[in-house]
Amino acid sequence: MPTFFPRELQNLVERGRDRQLRLAVTGLSRAGKTAFLTSLVNQLRHAGLEARLDLLPAAREGRLLGAQRVDQPDLSVPRFPFDQAMAALDAKPPTWPNPTRGISELRLSIRYRPKRSSLLGSETRRLSLDLFDYPGEWLLDLPLLEHDYLSWCLIQQQTLGSERRGLMQDWLAAVEDISPEDEADEARLATIAEAYAQGLRAAREAGFSDLQPGRFLLPGDLEGAPVLQFFPLPGLDGMDPKQLAALPKRSVYQTLARRFAHYQRHIVKPFYREHFRRFDRQIVLVDVLGALNAGPERFADLSRALSALMKSFDYGKRSLLSRLFAPRIDRLAIAATKADHVTPEQHANLTTLLEALLAEPLKDLRFANVPVKALSLASIRATEARELTRQGQTQPVLKGTTLEGEDTLIFPGEVPPRLPDDAFWARQGFDFTAFRPLPRASGALPHIRMDAALDWLIGDKLR
Repeated sequence: MPTFFPRELQNLVERGRDRQLRLAVTGLSRAGKTAFLTSLVNQLRHAGLEARLDLLPAAREGRLLGAQRVDQPDLSVPRFPFDQAMAALDAKPPTWPNPTRGISELRLSIRYRPKRSSLLGSETRRLSLDLFDYPGEWLLDLPLLEHDYLSWCLIQQQTLGSERRGLMQDWLAAVEDISPEDEADEARLATIAEAYAQGLRAAREAGFSDLQPGRFLLPGDLEGAPVLQFFPLPGLDGMDPKQLAALPKRSVYQTLARRFAHYQRHIVKPFYREHFRRFDRQIVLVDVLGALNAGPERFADLSRALSALMKSFDYGKRSLLSRLFAPRIDRLAIAATKADHVTPEQHANLTTLLEALLAEPLKDLRFANVPVKALSLASIRATEARELTRQGQTQPVLKGTTLEGEDTLIFPGEVPPRLPDDAFWARQGFDFTAFRPLPRASGALPHIRMDAALDWLIGDKLR
């Protein structure tokens, strides 16, 4: 058993007064990570003033004194662009912040009064909250760590439903005449890889989520690098793995397998090791309404992507020793975003649908006794709830401004409380309108249930 030295004991004592927490805000592209982080910082900055945080006991009881941005631990990583995001929200007309295109961090120092004094306590305490933002596209790569090149090719073949196959036609045509044993032609492989990347980008624009490799969608500084010049080979399901492994080094199969392994080792593993393995808490943001809008194949695609993604994280309660030597995520929230895009009586259905969408990973988490909370929220409100009376009948509606600038009063539709079946998709259409954020005079951003999310994620640290 490890021996505790005075330095470790001193650290434990200091943690009793000034605590630290590392929060992973996880979500695929367009799930609302930037909006969530912007709202989180804004709400805590205005705690005790204009912020409406009634579901967070420390705020409701007047013990939450506020928060300040302070220097982050790693000065080589860009700071999360909070000021730029607020400038977009305060523009006339207000616009949504730019989506994330690279890694950024932010540290908040939260000051609060403990609920009860203790021998280690003082009149006020601090909680250092480290936040991490990253492109959702890169997150899609974490499940690659569970595969070798062959198994990844077989998995990708299974994702090609009828709609995705249509979007990938150029790549499928380019790869049709290539065989695993062919000698690799660098120019040809680069051309086919670009066709594959273009197909992935078209699939993303069409609403699909389970798209790998993620860096093909947002290369960053890897644009044009050979490490991104690979793709899955179709038609490998009937081939002998030993024969494939014995192919010459210069063969198409071996060349692509080496690039896949290099991508895993030098791109995916460092991203996971340097960032995600060190988090204490996590919230997974899911754009359920966007998936409903996109139809049954895309809805199933989102479920598959999220299930594979959540297997990539290390969940489990932490003992004192594991806190010091093996950090793990010990509390999880899953949140359906953009709850303000449906009327309030639909919020409960939105939450139960989210739970159904993530049923399998949630079963595993609960079996492992990991605390999980599901909720629906709107990080930054874009609509106001209204009622419309016609012929004596009251109809809930939303008042908002579309992205094109049109003021509207609509009932956007009903959210199913369970996974839609084929009959449901055949009879029910969805058209959830996208809205601009509400104008903000000053103070805290309007939201729905951000206080509930904060209570679950950090509330126990503010007691």
